[in-house]
Amino acid sequence: QVQLVESGGGLVQAGGSLRLSCAASGRPFSTHTMAWFRQYPGKEREIAAAITWSGGSTYYADSVKGRFAISRDNAKNMVYLQMSSLKPEDTAIYYCAGSRLTNIVTSPHLYYYWGQGTQVTVSS
Repeated sequence: QVQLVESGGGLVQAGGSLRLSCAASGRPFSTHTMAWFRQYPGKEREIAAAITWSGGSTYYADSVKGRFAISRDNAKNMVYLQMSSLKPEDTAIYYCAGSRLTNIVTSPHLYYYWGQGTQVTVSS
């Protein structure tokens, strides 16, 4: 069983930056595709970014492309999301997620492990 714990959320002004961290524990996750999802009130979770086990392939939603960067450190069992040029519309709960697959997948239904979420609020 893999447990994921997010940290780094908070309140930031528009144009600012935040770095989210996800610590994984339990079985080794180094071969799993990992991702960051975000969820708005009343909406289904949507993917923001994903990264394969090697870090060789990444995916970004169009809404975050050029502003967010996903990375991972398999030796430390950590996944990160560096968020820059934040906008009020980035305000959401952000979730770290782990798939049992090794390729890039974007549907939340293909992610088996989930963290508890961390709130990101961007003020205008």
